[in-house]
Amino acid sequence: MTDEESAMTAISRPRWLGLCTATVVLAVLVLHGCASAPPHDVATPDVISQLSVQADAWDKAILRKDRAAIEQNMSEDFRQIDGAGNVEAKASFVDGLTSPDLQIDPYVVEDFDVRVYGDVALLSGRTRMTGRYQGTPFTSHYRYIDVYVRRQGQWKVVSVQISRIPN
Repeated sequence: MTDEESAMTAISRPRWLGLCTATVVLAVLVLHGCASAPPHDVATPDVISQLSVQADAWDKAILRKDRAAIEQNMSEDFRQIDGAGNVEAKASFVDGLTSPDLQIDPYVVEDFDVRVYGDVALLSGRTRMTGRYQGTPFTSHYRYIDVYVRRQGQWKVVSVQISRIPN
């Protein structure tokens, strides 16, 4: 080996060692990431079950007109977007549900689905609702999505949006 080749080898050896070291560090980090806990947004059966039970309890509270139970499931900054695109805040939403003018018959949620993304969950379904408003019978068929957020370990509904389905 010539003096020039020896010099080039001596210069490139630290580069090569640095590259090898960086590769090993990167591999360790990647493998550590694979071995760590699953991502937070994995929807465990317990979380899905908890949200399903909570949504069912909220539906039953609405039928009973149990204001305290309805409000307990809702965040303070709750908003509803109705089928006509109107936005309603928590107080007026609860007032409307608990009004003596509104009587909702028992109903079944169809196509119920829960999707969890970390501390946010989307609960959706389809409902055929009947009842009376100011004594006049009504029928409503709609899809909905309820957005829940987990804050301080508790799931609360922050938003509801409904889309009417033509009869």
